Amino acid sequence: MPTAITMSAGRLSVPNDPILPFIEGDGTGPDIWRASVRVFDAAVEKAYKGTRKIHWQEVLAGEKAFNKTGNWLPEETLTAFRQYLVGIKGPLTTPVGGGIRSLNVALRQMLDLYVCLRPVRWFKGVPSPVKRPQDCDMVIFRENTEDIYAGIEYAAASPEAAKILEFFQANFPKDFSKVRFGTKKAGDDWQKALEGIGAPARDNALMCGIGIKPVSYLGTERLVHSAIAYALKEKRRSITLVHKGNIMKFTEGAFKDWGYKVAVDFFRNQVVTERESWILGNKEANADITPEANAKMIDPGFDMMTPDQQKKIVAEVQTVLKLVPTHGPDSTGQSKWKKMLLIKDSIADITLQQVLTRPKDFDVIACMNLNGDYLSDALAAQIGGIGIAPGANINYVTGHAIFEATHGTAPKYANLDQVNPGSVILSGEMMLRYMGWPEAADLIIKGMDGAISAKTVTYDFERLMKAEGDTNVTKVKCSGFADAIIKHMN
Repeated sequence: MPTAITMSAGRLSVPNDPILPFIEGDGTGPDIWRASVRVFDAAVEKAYKGTRKIHWQEVLAGEKAFNKTGNWLPEETLTAFRQYLVGIKGPLTTPVGGGIRSLNVALRQMLDLYVCLRPVRWFKGVPSPVKRPQDCDMVIFRENTEDIYAGIEYAAASPEAAKILEFFQANFPKDFSKVRFGTKKAGDDWQKALEGIGAPARDNALMCGIGIKPVSYLGTERLVHSAIAYALKEKRRSITLVHKGNIMKFTEGAFKDWGYKVAVDFFRNQVVTERESWILGNKEANADITPEANAKMIDPGFDMMTPDQQKKIVAEVQTVLKLVPTHGPDSTGQSKWKKMLLIKDSIADITLQQVLTRPKDFDVIACMNLNGDYLSDALAAQIGGIGIAPGANINYVTGHAIFEATHGTAPKYANLDQVNPGSVILSGEMMLRYMGWPEAADLIIKGMDGAISAKTVTYDFERLMKAEGDTNVTKVKCSGFADAIIKHMN
């Protein structure tokens, strides 16, 4: 009899006959779902010979829900995801006319799915705009509940924006001075310049939108803790904390600092930070090096620092050297820290360059919401596009998880059986792995790899392959691509 997945003692308990809710999605969603569910069921059947079976339960959201119930996101749908813990969804239309800004965001917030998990890997044969797409093998942990997803915004010239501007002007005049055009007087010079060239007079007083983004320690802690636990379990090499802390020191910068704190507080004997690796490496290269000399090597600007700043760096070196018993050479003389998970950070803008030029430097990436949004789509472009990029939204504490297509609804292709179902299929592969059914997940990867290597692909890949001069390509429909994947599982 079908039963629910449960969470016990921090671990998922998955029966052999779990009930999984699904949302087929809007636009091309039904086409994609029909293809994808056949792949999932075939992989489970082949892997477990009938001893395991998924019982799919459709729940409604988006246009189909609105047309049937008058509600874009019925309470019954939320109840099902809460009860059964794990589910999957296709792309959803954003409601028009106010209310819910985004159904995807609403699901994440209502179920507190604080991790947006986006693995990025290349399948051989998929057209790519970069020379070595095979070097792109990363997993992004994007914070899902803070930053711009919890941002507070007020429209320019609204009473709310005016109140905030007035409050800052009265209470924080130094900070308010950074708002270039926050008062009527501030724009006088520009207004006069416009009038001087014949522009009509305008009253643009206080036309200044206001936005506030929250970033908390606890929100950072659970995101980074999940990323590190994943990296250790999957035997990944490094975690990179991506941020813009050089400018936003108390939000993005705090994310970076708190991320390092989580690493050393919770995983001290399993990780080494990048600066710690420099200090330990200097000591191993020269056993007689003094803490002062070591400090100069890790901070080239050491000589220009104040005495207090220099003391702080030297104290850091001395603290790190106390790690030698746990991180230094083992009985064979091998450095233990070199085998540990490396924790480092990178500024967001340079990261977007280096994932292109030095992709092998990145493995697991932990980042706030907006940076993760940019990175996940940029990386998807490197491995063939968002149409084949999977995603998941997970709460590792409660076990709740919704796996999803990362692309839009593409309504002009609806009911044509044409689009690439790869995003949902690979999201299902992630789901099976999350459930502890890796044998079925592996078969999906094998089938996808085989279909693409055989150049049996949907129109999007076919077009790109032919543009690169490859004429030996077989274009298939959405359903035909599912057939090819199932065939290549053998």
